[in-house]
Amino acid sequence: MRKFLLALLLGAGYSAAALAPRPLTACQGKVKLTVALNPAGQPTYAVAYGVRLVVNASRLGIALQGGPGFDGPLVLAGSEVKDVDETWQPVWGEVKNIRNHYQQLTVHLRQPQMPGRRLDVVFRVFADGVGFRYEFPRQLALGNFVVSDELTEFALPADHQAFWIPGDYDTNEYYYTHSRLSAVDGTAQVKASTEIAVRVAPDAQVVATPLMLKSADGLYINIHEAAQLDYPAMQLHVDRASYRLTARLVPDAVGSKAFLHAPSHTPWRTIIVSDKATDILASKLIINLNEPSKLASTDWIKPMKFVGVWWEMQIGRTDWKYAASADTLDAKGQLIPTSRHGATTANVKRYIDFAAQHHIAGVLVEGWNVGWEDWFGNWKENVFDFVTPYPDFRVAEVTQYAKSKGVQMLMHHETSGSATNYEQHFDTAYQFMNKYGYHSVKTGYVGRIIPRGEHHDGQWMSNHFVRVAEMAAKHHVTVDMHEAVRPTGLSRTYPNWLASEAGRGNEYNAFSIGNPPEHETIMPFTRLMGGPMDYTPGIFKLQGYATNPARRVQTTLAKQLALYVTMYSPLQMAADLPENYAAHLDAFQFIEDVPVDWDDTRILAAEPGDYLTTVRRAKGRDEWYLGSITDEQARTQSVKLDFLTPGQRYEAAIYADGKGADWQKNPASYQITRQVVTSKSALTLKLAPGGGAAISFKPVSKQ
Repeated sequence: MRKFLLALLLGAGYSAAALAPRPLTACQGKVKLTVALNPAGQPTYAVAYGVRLVVNASRLGIALQGGPGFDGPLVLAGSEVKDVDETWQPVWGEVKNIRNHYQQLTVHLRQPQMPGRRLDVVFRVFADGVGFRYEFPRQLALGNFVVSDELTEFALPADHQAFWIPGDYDTNEYYYTHSRLSAVDGTAQVKASTEIAVRVAPDAQVVATPLMLKSADGLYINIHEAAQLDYPAMQLHVDRASYRLTARLVPDAVGSKAFLHAPSHTPWRTIIVSDKATDILASKLIINLNEPSKLASTDWIKPMKFVGVWWEMQIGRTDWKYAASADTLDAKGQLIPTSRHGATTANVKRYIDFAAQHHIAGVLVEGWNVGWEDWFGNWKENVFDFVTPYPDFRVAEVTQYAKSKGVQMLMHHETSGSATNYEQHFDTAYQFMNKYGYHSVKTGYVGRIIPRGEHHDGQWMSNHFVRVAEMAAKHHVTVDMHEAVRPTGLSRTYPNWLASEAGRGNEYNAFSIGNPPEHETIMPFTRLMGGPMDYTPGIFKLQGYATNPARRVQTTLAKQLALYVTMYSPLQMAADLPENYAAHLDAFQFIEDVPVDWDDTRILAAEPGDYLTTVRRAKGRDEWYLGSITDEQARTQSVKLDFLTPGQRYEAAIYADGKGADWQKNPASYQITRQVVTSKSALTLKLAPGGGAAISFKPVSKQ
């Protein structure tokens, strides 16, 4: 009878919302969520922080191919609320313990045009924001289905300041633009980044996530997603007049967005909010929305630092390829080596010696395997087999030499975008690593994706990256993925997925206009929100390293040290050449000392685009490490040391910008001082333009 009355009322022009109960709410701390049906029967949500609106009433919905989807009008079929408060320990990370405290509101919706078709929207409200996702329960009325569009909106109340990059289907390697939402213009940004020759989403008003925002009254808002599994990446279309953001999903080769089968669900859409910038960086909302580890054992996963044959090729001193071209063959048809090949046995041993001498755990070698003569831009499938070394790289000899020195070798797999070829070689490639004792691999996906028409950030490739993590875990190998979709906290579920690139790293200082001084103060609020980045810090020769004299690293040397603390990763590279470190071994001591795994992290001061000061406590030790960085402006940072253990004295080794330091005029000027401090002490750090400071705090034995 109730169904008959409902159908009668809807047929008479009544909306589903007219029959709905009062709006549903959930809250945690200052964050309040409201969910309702609008007059058109479309589900909406709104978020407030205290008395301030974060997101005005915004539409929810999923459009499906081939008939009515969940795009309204819908009917509210019920709801329930539950509270969760638990604590868990990550395998590695920025803190030892993570609290997962939220109120969950589950909203059950029905599609009256398709009897039996159901959709749940699950919201989790934390003290620092909201996450929500669409869930498709098991149902006879929905088996296999195709998502044509996601209708999620974020209706912002004002023209906020935004830190953004264009919504490109295939790369996130742009420097950030700081502008009002009303001034977003991805076309202009792409033209400015001339070194990126990739396909860009056709709409100039589409930006990538994580998107960092700041309101005029000092509210900080970060929009991203969590647990992106079996679904394309979400980008955001910016309505420059109304400041309404709408989800845009990266399409596949035929324009579809996602192929799903009920039961299934989308990733979580995340909104992190606070009136303090430091709270944004301290948030654990995204990683909490991911599932616990799927790995049976994790004791083999070891965070580490490494050096490698890499920067010398980025700056053109050596090359990845063994021969100059296919014409350089001897009488037997064998490639004739050129003097510019970097991955030679002798050269690699030089890096192994340096790593062993300075207690660096690993050595990465790029260009070790056959195929680099014809790898870039050709859209070819079988360029690499991942097991055949060049003649001048003797795998067994290198492996044995590294083992004798107590150094671990890191594998490199460049796929040249051919993901299908890589998957066909999975077993042999990872068995090869096991045979020679490689416990970590860096993967790469430069170029257009094969299968043809797919994109780096589409559903197919998102699934591929997970398949890589699963295959690596099967062989007890950790993974660092480059040119991958930007992270969404999946390192909790796959803790062997230590890091990704998925952003504009330090290497852009080698071959392009580089990264402006503000870049590293923005990245923690954007790219790093979803997970660690292999940023490759630690460049000491800051100018004069390339044939083009205009190339320079746009930081001071002290700032390069500070990045090991401010740019978190459990896999950190000391990226420069051994001889450049040998000229500044006193400064290199900080890189040698700084850990990559932590028990505690405190964000002491932060403002996106301006400055950042972070301090971390080493895993299992009462040692603290501080990094402080600035943009192009010189700054003075006052730091209270109340994070130190009360009653304990520490030696503070302070690596600071030196006299006259300036990223443009005098980048290599630094000074190292030491003093004894306690938790009652305070330090004043003077940061040069483009500069920084790095400090280690080690306990002093009590007399």
